[in-house]
Amino acid sequence: MNQQFWDERYGSSDQLFSGNPNGVLVTEASDLTPGQALEVGCGEGADAIWLARRGWQVTAVDISRVALERAAAASADLDISWQHGDPTTTPPPAGAFDLVSVQYFPLLREPGHSALRGLLAAVAPGGTLLVGGHDLADLPSDADFDPADYYHPADIAALLDDGWTVLVNETRARTTPPPPGTHHTRDTVLKARRAR
Repeated sequence: MNQQFWDERYGSSDQLFSGNPNGVLVTEASDLTPGQALEVGCGEGADAIWLARRGWQVTAVDISRVALERAAAASADLDISWQHGDPTTTPPPAGAFDLVSVQYFPLLREPGHSALRGLLAAVAPGGTLLVGGHDLADLPSDADFDPADYYHPADIAALLDDGWTVLVNETRARTTPPPPGTHHTRDTVLKARRAR
């Protein structure tokens, strides 16, 4: 799932996703005090736009230039920092974000968990980590994609040390319709707060 893969996927249609923010983000971040937010794997920008309209200063990162161009065009009236990059190889600044939002981002498991640790380190003291994923029961395994190769919210929760308070770690019914052509009926959610 490199840049070429995602550019081709986004380039296959005029709009790949609904343009609405993810239900996990809306449910879990509505009551947070706005500050600095990092949106990982921002795609066409719906989550970053939702956060910015609620007063967040948003840095939105994606590996796909096609997605970022669409996101920037859809948010010309907002001050969002759209950044091309791969947070799995270039970690974000440590302790810089009051919210790190990782929604349905395919983060590959690796020995030492370096990419994941980079994302965790980006959460400022007192800040929130919010991870949303698809329930494993809804994910088919095939030759090209094995869900077990990727981190899921519960995996991340298990790696958090006592410097974190887990607020939510559960599987729940989706609050929004699944993407067309999929059968994702449940979300897995991790919301954790870093100690001050």
